[in-house]
Amino acid sequence: MAAFDSVEEYEERVTGWWRTGISRIRPGEILLRGYPVEQVIGEVSFVEVIWLMLRSNLPTRAESRLLEAALVAAVDHGPQAPSIAAARMAATCGLGLNNAMATGVNLLGDVHGGAGQQCMELLSDLNRAGTDVEGAARDVVARYRFEGRRIPGFGHRFHPRDPRRDPLLRLVGEAVDAGETPGWALSAGTALERALAEGRSHSVPMNIDGATAIVYSELGFPPELGRGLFVLSRSVGILAHAWEEKSGGRRIKGPIPRPLLPAYDGAAPRDLKPRDTG
Repeated sequence: MAAFDSVEEYEERVTGWWRTGISRIRPGEILLRGYPVEQVIGEVSFVEVIWLMLRSNLPTRAESRLLEAALVAAVDHGPQAPSIAAARMAATCGLGLNNAMATGVNLLGDVHGGAGQQCMELLSDLNRAGTDVEGAARDVVARYRFEGRRIPGFGHRFHPRDPRRDPLLRLVGEAVDAGETPGWALSAGTALERALAEGRSHSVPMNIDGATAIVYSELGFPPELGRGLFVLSRSVGILAHAWEEKSGGRRIKGPIPRPLLPAYDGAAPRDLKPRDTG
């Protein structure tokens, strides 16, 4: 204490180095946002704890239900998803589950795994546009088409209609009707969906990224946390696939079956001419 003028200065410069409002850990004590962990165990669900840790309070029943639905919906999309394929390959290379999971999670970036956050940002922009959400949505669609960009959260390369869209939006609609969520994100998202369908022979329904973007926006999460929640959800599928591959016993499994070889479009076979070594 001699180097410090007061207890307050000591706490700020030493124990305050990793100051946190999330948890307090002392001998014989673990507090999660102020709640003793022994009271939380067996009484609070994992989804509720996720909310507690991120938001500092326990969710309502409606908030918990929506958060859980979104997390469940995004857990897996099979080995054709690059993040899951990479985790499975990593598992066959002798890596531990933590390394295999990290390999998969680290593939979740702006292109693969980032559309939900991008859609949340777009929904927020539409919400700030004022009362004419339909007109604002049409303007957004026109701008994206002019720029040759895809609107994040809509359409799917695999599903004509993402089977996760309808149940998630139904739950959000029920929450809005019950006054449990504000409804602005649902209005903005469905307005975008209608605008995308205009002038087309078929609709472009929102995918899992768009549907969960609506859920997380309605629940008040900022866009970057929306991506974090997607990563948290998808890590469950990554773990399951990595464990399945590891349990299968295969070694060094590549991205394509072994009888197949990647197409080659380089130079034709050629001999190296003798070179002057003098």
